[in-house]
Amino acid sequence: MSKMELNSQVITDAAKSGKLNRGLRSRHITMIAVGGAIGTGLFVASGATVSQAGPGGALVAYLAIGCMVYFLMTSLGEMATLLPTSGSFETYGTRFVDPAFGFTLGWNYWLSWSTTIPAELAAGALVMKYWFPYSSDILWGAIFLALMLILNVLSVKSFGEAEFWFAGIKVITIIIFLVIGLLMILGIFFTPAAGFHNFTTGEAPFKGGFFAILGIFMIAGFSFQGTEMVGIAAGESENPEKHVPRAIRSVFWRILIFYVLAIAVIGLIIPYTDPSLLKSDVDNISVSPFTLVFQKAGLAFAASLMNAVILTSVLSAGNSATYASTRMLWSLAKSGKAPKLFTSVNAKGVPAIALYTNIIFGFLVFLSSFVGNGVVYIWLLNMTGLTGFLTWVGIAICHYRFRKAYVRQGRDLNQLPYKAKWYPFGPLFALALCIVVIIGQGSQAVSEGAINWYGMLVSYISLPIFIILWLGYKFIKKTKVVPLEECNFNRDDL
Repeated sequence: MSKMELNSQVITDAAKSGKLNRGLRSRHITMIAVGGAIGTGLFVASGATVSQAGPGGALVAYLAIGCMVYFLMTSLGEMATLLPTSGSFETYGTRFVDPAFGFTLGWNYWLSWSTTIPAELAAGALVMKYWFPYSSDILWGAIFLALMLILNVLSVKSFGEAEFWFAGIKVITIIIFLVIGLLMILGIFFTPAAGFHNFTTGEAPFKGGFFAILGIFMIAGFSFQGTEMVGIAAGESENPEKHVPRAIRSVFWRILIFYVLAIAVIGLIIPYTDPSLLKSDVDNISVSPFTLVFQKAGLAFAASLMNAVILTSVLSAGNSATYASTRMLWSLAKSGKAPKLFTSVNAKGVPAIALYTNIIFGFLVFLSSFVGNGVVYIWLLNMTGLTGFLTWVGIAICHYRFRKAYVRQGRDLNQLPYKAKWYPFGPLFALALCIVVIIGQGSQAVSEGAINWYGMLVSYISLPIFIILWLGYKFIKKTKVVPLEECNFNRDDL
């Protein structure tokens, strides 16, 4: 049988069985992990972190969150290599904690990414205003949504290829930024040398003390969210036992280099007192910290360059959001936690009905931003404020019980395809830091002893929703915590 005939047979079998195709290669998995962590959080929001906590405070926050993400990735990697499934932590929550916990993690994650789609459509429209100031937001939203649909409906490989090139553009931009920044700091080709004085000017390197750093934790956490998508992608990897560990081993060092060095360059070249650092946003690319550094280096086209890069980041985030929300909805349906019609896959092994549902939902939410001052849209986005951290809490809990159950059942840890280091410190550290960040989320709503109750509600609205989903499913289905002796490690049941 020829290779073409074999591929055709695989596609046909996938459609008949209702299973997804394993079409993601090693480079796809690695770039999905790296690309998920690099976006507007680095290109835009990093300036605000330096301004609020000083260059040293921003570095400490990103280092701490980076270490936490590394431990979460190793935890997820240990589970995903043994049990590769697009349900990922929804499946692990069901098998190793409680079916109600899995149900809640799945719908929490779906909500997080399904509302990211309209957010990225709105951001993309704002970015296009830089070049076409009088164009229609709805037009650009429709164009970008059509692109996301095409990239996801063709095959999982087309999604992987798009993410590979989207992430590649971001990586190249950061490398160029770091090289130019280092030359400016040392005074090579650029005079006078930027030096290191901005790192100690005024209150620097640490401005505002511990609580300022705590406030940056949330921003840093949002920047890193998306790295856990490697767990979703493992379900469609050609060789998850090999590809997932490779991605996890590389992602920490790349995140460390890209984020920490980029923050250091920004803090050394631009004083934290520069008011432009607080003004950066997707609709104000001219004061992005990356743009400011490139302009100081004499690149006249810096704003246009960064606008194009940020547009790439927005499209990448929207593409990933479409993929993740579609796979999670499909997985929820496969496990009986969502309507069965979402289990349908097309001839390419893509869960088409789940995809179309997310596309329609995303565009309706996007349109709601133009109705009634966007109240519904704003509240939907606020609901997802903590969902990423709640997902990370779930991953830490799942892995802690996964390893406990594995040992309790007399299994050999050396038989694991990938073994997370630093257990149990890793998941416990990640769990503790996530809880600290979640609690600290409402700190900005407290000013000089006065509490902004609306701000508190906005900050924590996703937490009671998470609890209601969990306890509601538990009450209706009468679920119980799965005993360690009964946790299911059978891959055939996926």
